[in-house]
Amino acid sequence: MLALDPESCNAKQPSVGTENPRYIERDLEMKYGEDSKGNPRTRGMLVRRLTGDSTPYDFPVNPVRLVKEWPSEPPFKPEDFFRADQIDDSSFYTVPRLNYHIDEPAVASLTQYYRNNIPKKSDLLDICSSWVSHYPLEFPKTMNKICATGMNGLELGFNDQLTGGFKVKDLNVDATLPYDDNSFDVVTCVVSIDYLIYPIQVVKEIHRVLRPGGKVIVSQSNRCFPSKAIAMWLKMNDRQHLELINAYFQYAGGFEPRKAFDITANDPTTTYNDPMFIVEAVKSK
Repeated sequence: MLALDPESCNAKQPSVGTENPRYIERDLEMKYGEDSKGNPRTRGMLVRRLTGDSTPYDFPVNPVRLVKEWPSEPPFKPEDFFRADQIDDSSFYTVPRLNYHIDEPAVASLTQYYRNNIPKKSDLLDICSSWVSHYPLEFPKTMNKICATGMNGLELGFNDQLTGGFKVKDLNVDATLPYDDNSFDVVTCVVSIDYLIYPIQVVKEIHRVLRPGGKVIVSQSNRCFPSKAIAMWLKMNDRQHLELINAYFQYAGGFEPRKAFDITANDPTTTYNDPMFIVEAVKSK
């Protein structure tokens, strides 16, 4: 297995011809050890980044009413959080995946939602992050600070939107977020909450690092790695997923009533694209 060094990553972003390009091609280079003469071994790859702009899509935001009534105590059983692949996640995420886990319309709808719902000069934290955070191109300049946690340091090292740096963290081993209390205005989590085996503890940590009045934006589609998603998630439909995420916030405590939205993009070029849903929660003041 290659010993990839996240400290030895270079990302060269070429100039683009339009102010809001649809795609940006990036030449990524990584160091993965030395040859017999002590010279560094490098490997490069060309990746295409989706910006979420200059697309033919429309971006409706349709409220989804959360109706399920949950009992006063969490009804979950240990087997609800069982996963088919119980091997430590660090081995699963060792090899970087410089690709997208949702299609372009879903990426674009999320990017536009962020643009319209995250105030300028915010301090942002993207948890369960990777080489992209799906933020608009201007966010590194218009936001005060952008930080991230994730499983793969190499992927995070290629994320050029992280103006505040990143920390490698397996939240399924330790649900503690490595940040001080009241550090952020907004926390985002993209199509990853289905992999957490301690989701209520993670949401409690989100509450701790958020400032009063700060908000969480959890986005979810219908794709996943089935072997790593928790058992009860795999038995639910899209609507039930939203109710479950809402329950996590309820049992964590300290949040105002949640709001849910279907932000699936309208794509005139096809009859189907990945759905995209939001659950948004505000920390009580």
